[in-house]
Amino acid sequence: MKHLLDNLPKLAKDKHIENKKYFDKLKKKPPKNLDYTMQELHDAEFKKTDCLSCANCCKTTGPLFTAADIERISKHLKQKPQQFIERYLRIDEDNDYVLQQLPCHFLDAENYCMIYDVRPKACREFPHTDRKKFQQITEITLKNLPVCPAAFRIVEEMKKKIPL
Repeated sequence: MKHLLDNLPKLAKDKHIENKKYFDKLKKKPPKNLDYTMQELHDAEFKKTDCLSCANCCKTTGPLFTAADIERISKHLKQKPQQFIERYLRIDEDNDYVLQQLPCHFLDAENYCMIYDVRPKACREFPHTDRKKFQQITEITLKNLPVCPAAFRIVEEMKKKIPL
């Protein structure tokens, strides 16, 4: 895993133009079985991928925090939402709440999430490779490929299984 993580940004960069062209075609004419195929690829990959051995997403990219996330997490931490915001979050250039710093404050030394049961929606859904209407989130997927080895492998398998 370490070897792949070290090389992932370069691998993703080398494949970026190819992936962008592929996703552009996918958006224009998504296959009828796209959601089913993506669910299959996602499930197969996550049967063999252990996120705890990686946690690169928690170390390098922060999720967006929705109002519902802030409410739920602050309640879990027995804090007022404003206290949670002041302690852990900032507003980014898109006017979204994001983490003040990385790696995530809630990631422990063994790569476990200390707020796993109440984690943000963005964390629960990451890397989004099993989302319905996958063709609508290709920009997010392109951004996730240098971060998530599983997402990278899923897209590589997708290109073999759904040639465009």
